[in-house]
Amino acid sequence: MSLSPPPLSPAAIALNRFGLGARPDDAIPANPSHWLTDQFGRYDAKPPAFAALADAGAVVSHYRAEQRQMRRAAKADQGAQTGSTGPSDDVKAARQAFQHDVQDLYRAGVQARADSALATEAPFVERMVHFWSNHFCVSADNAQVTALAAPFERDAIRPHVLGNFTDMLLAVEQHPAMLTYLNQAQSIGPNSPAAERNPHRRRGLNENLAREIMELHTLGVRSGYTQNDVTEFARALTGWTIDGEDGGEETTAAPYRYTFRPARHEPGTRMILGKRYPEAGETQARQALLDFARAPATATHIATKLARHFAGDDPPPAMVARLAANFMENRGDLPRLYRSLIGSPEAWAPRPTKFKTPWEWTISSLRGLGYHEAGDIQLAALETQLGQRVWKPGSPAGWDDIAASWAGSDALLRRVEVAQKLAAPLGGSIDARATAPRLIPASLSNMTAEQIGRSESPAGAIALMLVSPDFLRR
Repeated sequence: MSLSPPPLSPAAIALNRFGLGARPDDAIPANPSHWLTDQFGRYDAKPPAFAALADAGAVVSHYRAEQRQMRRAAKADQGAQTGSTGPSDDVKAARQAFQHDVQDLYRAGVQARADSALATEAPFVERMVHFWSNHFCVSADNAQVTALAAPFERDAIRPHVLGNFTDMLLAVEQHPAMLTYLNQAQSIGPNSPAAERNPHRRRGLNENLAREIMELHTLGVRSGYTQNDVTEFARALTGWTIDGEDGGEETTAAPYRYTFRPARHEPGTRMILGKRYPEAGETQARQALLDFARAPATATHIATKLARHFAGDDPPPAMVARLAANFMENRGDLPRLYRSLIGSPEAWAPRPTKFKTPWEWTISSLRGLGYHEAGDIQLAALETQLGQRVWKPGSPAGWDDIAASWAGSDALLRRVEVAQKLAAPLGGSIDARATAPRLIPASLSNMTAEQIGRSESPAGAIALMLVSPDFLRR
């Protein structure tokens, strides 16, 4: 008997490679391509779980208010305890309370993300939310970005996933999470009025946002830009910041949102990628950003990442060219790009092309077990255990999208442990022998079916199903 897995059916590919995993009660798509495009009309940009989260501006406002309160408390403490070697118990308590609040916000955001993925009737579109969130990633490695990570996905990614790439790009780069993560809120033009007023203050140009926009978000590495282009774009971006930055009180009706500070903007015309951008304040960087969004290099960069995600670690050149041409022809219209993706034969290759990341495996496991919400399952802790902390990739490049990155022996052992925990409370309520063929329709291998059938307990059969080669790949 051959040990090679059977070819995947188009229905199995639609449910698992394009979608987030089948549910036991899902109807098997009779027309998989139509099932995918039909989801464009069923997508909920702001599902109840995300709608219940705190507003990004309110989150940052709360963070800054806590900071000001702690600074005042520390100052008063120093005055009352001359010679004290550390903060008072009140200051320590305030800091601990703030960290606790931030972690609560983070955990609630992760739960909202999971609940939306489990309940959605548009799993392909929801997968694209996760794709773009990783492409335009922030890493929640400090308190402020941790608090803003969920609102970033909700407010900058979700509303634009069925819109235009340019609109998503602008929303991303002007979101407080991105401005904070890449230190843009502190960037000041060296010859700006703000710098001239404070010549002894050691704070000037920061190139982080400019570099990552060009390298990761749009043009891609080795696309022809130079270090001078990065520096010039960083100068154009000066003035893009957050209202209420520097610990001051907010000055608009929408506190701690994106704002432009003319006094911080570096004066002068900029030359970026051979094009002159006149001194026009806020619109100088905006126009450069729009040009990046429409550049052929950006089309190729995006097309390559999409092809890698859906057709394998080595993106097929013909598919990349086709997607890039669609991107350019339709000026970044995302639904048309997705239709080209769905119409690409390379994405429907019958062999499993990708190994599920921990997040993909968790969501597909819970969907396969019939969950429509996470309930008491703490997703933030679970993903940390599995090695893929949500919104915490540790790098602006995001989580790796290569199969080998997630298929190590230690990673597999962790999935076995989690599968057993998920299966244990279900007892005999789920018959894995009947469920497995529905989750991978017309594609379950004989070996996996036999192993499930020989399991000594219903819970053991469920765990075997979740860690089978058939289920681990898509």
